[in-house]
Amino acid sequence: MNASIVLGLLGGLALFLYGMQMMSSGLEAAAGNRMKGILERLTSNRILGVAVGAVITAVIQSSSATTVMVVGFVNSGMMSLKQAVWVIMGANIGTTITGQLIALDVGAIAPLFAFVGVAMIVFLKKPQLHHYGSILAGLGVLFIGMEMMGTSMEPLREMPAFVNMVSTFSNPLVGIAVGAIFTAIIQSSSASVGILQALAVSGVVGLDTSVYVLFGQNIGTCITAVLAAIGTSRNAKRTTVVHLSFNIIGTVLFTILCQVTPLVPFMQSLTDNPAAQIANMHTLFNVVTTLLLLPCGGLLVKLAMRILPDREEDQKEGMHLAFLVPEPARTKQEHPIGLSAMYLTQLRQELNRMLGMAKDNIATAFQAVLERDPKEVEKAQATEEYIDFLNKEISQYISKGMVRETNAKDSSAMSSYFKITGNIERIGDHAMNICEYTQKLADKHIRFSEEAQDEIRAMEQVCLDTLELLEQEGIQPTEWLTKVSAMEQRIDDMTDEFRRKQLERMRQGSCSDEACIIFSELLTDFERIGDHALNIAQERAGIAPESTDA
Repeated sequence: MNASIVLGLLGGLALFLYGMQMMSSGLEAAAGNRMKGILERLTSNRILGVAVGAVITAVIQSSSATTVMVVGFVNSGMMSLKQAVWVIMGANIGTTITGQLIALDVGAIAPLFAFVGVAMIVFLKKPQLHHYGSILAGLGVLFIGMEMMGTSMEPLREMPAFVNMVSTFSNPLVGIAVGAIFTAIIQSSSASVGILQALAVSGVVGLDTSVYVLFGQNIGTCITAVLAAIGTSRNAKRTTVVHLSFNIIGTVLFTILCQVTPLVPFMQSLTDNPAAQIANMHTLFNVVTTLLLLPCGGLLVKLAMRILPDREEDQKEGMHLAFLVPEPARTKQEHPIGLSAMYLTQLRQELNRMLGMAKDNIATAFQAVLERDPKEVEKAQATEEYIDFLNKEISQYISKGMVRETNAKDSSAMSSYFKITGNIERIGDHAMNICEYTQKLADKHIRFSEEAQDEIRAMEQVCLDTLELLEQEGIQPTEWLTKVSAMEQRIDDMTDEFRRKQLERMRQGSCSDEACIIFSELLTDFERIGDHALNIAQERAGIAPESTDA
């Protein structure tokens, strides 16, 4: 095999994979967080779930990218494992469109697709049209790369050594192993099937030789999802088990059919086009396997749970991020489809968790002051350190996410979440301020009057009510913001009222100087908690007006 063949093959493969990446990035930028709403509405029905998986994969020409997206959605809790089964089945059908387009010789007009797409990016000013241009240009580049690979491999049919090696593919085990390993290396079944079609068109292989390689390619494409699932939740890992199970079951079934029935000669009799023969077999493999396993989605989920059961050690201890995936475990793919949707959902879940900790510390702080119990300070300090840890980790994630985010609306949402995490951290700080007054009260034997204690209980209750309102989801944003604003105004009014009453107690001599100072500082913290709560509500209400759970 001379250098020109190798270089041509590598160059064509590079263009193919780059074109796929362009389409993936374009769709991510165009769809952004809307991908979440689409999936929530459609994947509850198995037929629609299959259709969604097929359409998305057909658009981006990559079942691997779709499966990576599904792994991320399951990991973030946006999609159940059962819903993921339907999308994965659809992705396996959608990936066959690449082979069919190659068989139809769409590559002949690929330069036109590339030209139109690039023209849209260069000459049109609207950013949204740039994203669509990226999808179109990526499609053109993809097929130009495929054409380049096909041309480079034509001399291989004249090389006896290569022809002899390829003849061993007729052994089912050898063919499946070669297909799986090659596809796992390049991490694209569309590209490996395209290369197989190019070999067939060049006359190097026939369907009887390549059919088992084709089946192996369906198994090899699972490697991308497996890599993406490293470091994710147990359910996300089960998604990759479902994907593998689907393709292994299909491979076993079709290998037996090819051995005991005249399936291969039948598929050859339908058309004389070698590329079409492989494309048709690929489509038949995925459609038939999907139809057979469609009623068995629940069984695939049970199988995945049997292979990867829940473990006690999966319950993390110590300070950790519960929803955001640690950076080293992220897939190397920079722009998996649906990244914005899963990223924003994970951020919201992590921030809700952080807000819950701040609310717990508010309750602890007020009770510590009322009971003058310094032991509560240690408990609150541990929670405060956890809140500070989450603030640091979440802020770093948002900073990195904003750098690679291409959708303006989602970039704005990340900016809002950055402000929210800071405000939650400040609420935690004010809770600690309140908690620390306990030590002074205990050391100097200071005691608030009964009236002041009643006011402190009222402050605690309104703070908790406000933070509980912040945690609510599913309310219309404008209505929700109005309620939080009313609570913040109530906190301001209570602060003014309690200051007046404090001055009255000072005039009457029923309040010691030290108690008055501490109570005044406590009122300041109380008022600031309300201010930060309103800041959080204003940012959240502006993130996604069309989504009531943002």
